[in-house]
Amino acid sequence: MIRNQWYVVLESNEVGSAPIGVTRMGEKMVFWRDQTGKVNAAADRCPHRGSALSIGKVQDGHLKCPFHGFEFDASGKCTLIPANGRNGVITGAMRLNSYPTYEAHELIWLWWGTPASQELHAPEFFDNLDESFHYGSAHDPWEAHYSRVIENQLDVVHLPFIHRKTIGRGNRTLVDGPVVEWKGDKMLYTYVFNRLDDGTPPRRSRDLSAKDATSVHLEFIFPNLWQNYISPDVRIVAAFVPVDEALTLLYLRFYQKFMRTPILGKLIAQLAMPSNIHIAHEDRRVVITQQPKVSGLKTGEILIQGDLPIIEYRKKRASLQSLGQQS
Repeated sequence: MIRNQWYVVLESNEVGSAPIGVTRMGEKMVFWRDQTGKVNAAADRCPHRGSALSIGKVQDGHLKCPFHGFEFDASGKCTLIPANGRNGVITGAMRLNSYPTYEAHELIWLWWGTPASQELHAPEFFDNLDESFHYGSAHDPWEAHYSRVIENQLDVVHLPFIHRKTIGRGNRTLVDGPVVEWKGDKMLYTYVFNRLDDGTPPRRSRDLSAKDATSVHLEFIFPNLWQNYISPDVRIVAAFVPVDEALTLLYLRFYQKFMRTPILGKLIAQLAMPSNIHIAHEDRRVVITQQPKVSGLKTGEILIQGDLPIIEYRKKRASLQSLGQQS
């Protein structure tokens, strides 16, 4: 995983009035909401005797340990040790490792890395996806490293093979380009030019332009958020949530605004999810077999011209790992 990044880790509706325990980035974490509704996160381990705080409760916005009643605030500071009395002295070592969080678009981000010495900038989202859209959602576990799951969604070569009976129909096996563009430091755009093989060689990326592409394109925001821009009214968004080195949760959403009535719009979007999960499973069957399990610049794979988005992803990932210190 890449340290010192904002990761999408949950959907907003997963964190309610009671604490919830999950594993993210290989670490057991507890999430809860305080009195203001703000999402907080910390290590799911009481520093006193090591019990899971996620089976405790929230009281007056504080996380309360189920074992001995210790209470912790959003910063991780211990505010009460019942056995020592309400005015008892609490050592500074009695605290949780807490994580900054950010909530927007009904998603929850977590800052995973060194504690910030100054206020963190808000994580990026897709500025072309606004409140006029309604979405349906589903979660899907993949027994694969999150980097492999991401690369699958940047792979423009596989469509007519893995998805030959669904979204890859048409036998457009030849890949012109593709064209990749960086917008800012962490957003990668991929423009797709797949066509029937008529015997002519594929065109080089340098001979193409994003202006030549259809409206369909891919957008990826480091470290784990992706959008398939299908049309102005239809999008698919995925967050590739690292549980640990061997398991990824795919948080998948189908957005639409061709039906703008809220109730019907939400229903139509949710009804689209089974087919989207079916398509994802076509990918999953193959991705979980890839070796080595973790992507990188030195995997021994022999990449081709059509793999340019994956090459760009690997270069940026390696650069961010060197800056944030890979874990």
